[in-house]
Amino acid sequence: MADALHRIVVVGGGAGGIELATRLGDRLGKRGVAEITLVDRSRTHLWKPLLHAVAAGSMDASEHELNYLAQAHWHHFRYRVGEMIGLDRRRKELRLAASRDDEGREITPPRAVRYDTLVIAIGSVTNDFGTPGAARFAVPLDTPEQALRFNHRLVNACIRADAQEGAVRPGQLHVAIIGAGATGTELAAELHRTARQVVAFGLDRIDPERDIQIILLDAAPRILPALPARIGDATLALLQKLGITVRTGAKVAEIREDGVILADGDVVASELVVWCAGVKAPDVLRDMDGLEVNRLNQLMVTPTLQTTLDPDIFALGDCASCPRPGHAAPVPPRAQAAHQEASHLLRQLRRRLAGKTLRPFVYHDFGSLVSLGDYSTVGSLMGFLIGRSFFIEGYFARLMYRSLYQMHQYALHGGGRTFLATLARGLSRGAEPEVKLH
Repeated sequence: MADALHRIVVVGGGAGGIELATRLGDRLGKRGVAEITLVDRSRTHLWKPLLHAVAAGSMDASEHELNYLAQAHWHHFRYRVGEMIGLDRRRKELRLAASRDDEGREITPPRAVRYDTLVIAIGSVTNDFGTPGAARFAVPLDTPEQALRFNHRLVNACIRADAQEGAVRPGQLHVAIIGAGATGTELAAELHRTARQVVAFGLDRIDPERDIQIILLDAAPRILPALPARIGDATLALLQKLGITVRTGAKVAEIREDGVILADGDVVASELVVWCAGVKAPDVLRDMDGLEVNRLNQLMVTPTLQTTLDPDIFALGDCASCPRPGHAAPVPPRAQAAHQEASHLLRQLRRRLAGKTLRPFVYHDFGSLVSLGDYSTVGSLMGFLIGRSFFIEGYFARLMYRSLYQMHQYALHGGGRTFLATLARGLSRGAEPEVKLH
């Protein structure tokens, strides 16, 4: 009897997980070298940096979603729907919860998936720090469903305001965005344009300049605190030029149905609130059969991306805390880090199957870019030839920002399909409104 294939299970179909499963399938699954399985509770993948555009209504998520079942068929790996709820390291079993449809009917039962090598790549979720009212009245942007939920709230609020008796209430169409990191600032700029486009489709009783206001709040002393100050300054200048209210040093104490209460007692009137401040790894990682985690629930990994207590379990992306030699902080939770870690693990898992020593992951910071929709893009690129980063903005920066998504698409589909998909989306947009209205 032939030996069973080595079972590599990837949990989480985010940017890093789906790239790794696809490329492992093409390299190992297709040749019968290993059995590759992707596990995710969702049916489709959407690149997380696009969620702010979905929430603003400037992007139709359905045009950019990737179907896991089809991707698995095309790239020689298996897809299993299910949410990870536990782990048995002795038996090498991943435990999945039952999956159900919208009517509560069971699709798949609770079950276990066996593995020889496990890669956990379940990303991050919003950290509201237990702020009163946040879970009830603020919408996070962790999933496409949440982004669509906020977009529906925005469109419905505009239609409601146009149809109601009397004038628009103070704060009724104000949007408070909590967190002035990349997602928050990008969302603010996109909403400034798309909210006005929604109103332009016949909602004549709403005055966009008077009734619609975008308020960006952050407890830090400046916006984009994780990025170079020059990027923050350029972004702030553009947001202020658009008339977006930016308040730094503004710590949120409570969120209510009609507004945000700050720690100093000030009230920001807003009936539409988005929470973009802070991230953590999902709570399920706190009790993963004894694996070591930090205070943000991230799995602690060695430089080879293996968890500190189990060399058969790897972690990548936002859910992993990977040391970065020469830096006090670990590898940052960014899309480019997940992409690099997936590429690194592809090579290292092939070495692992060959019985070779694994090499450490080295993160390369290629810079930071912040897209402000059609208004501008700002950022910095790392100039390796001159040994320091340089500031860019405008059209060139926008091309560089778009190229990041194209690189992700290329890793999943190759050049031909990426070109055809991009062309098809460009042609279809000419026949539809530029903003989602439903």
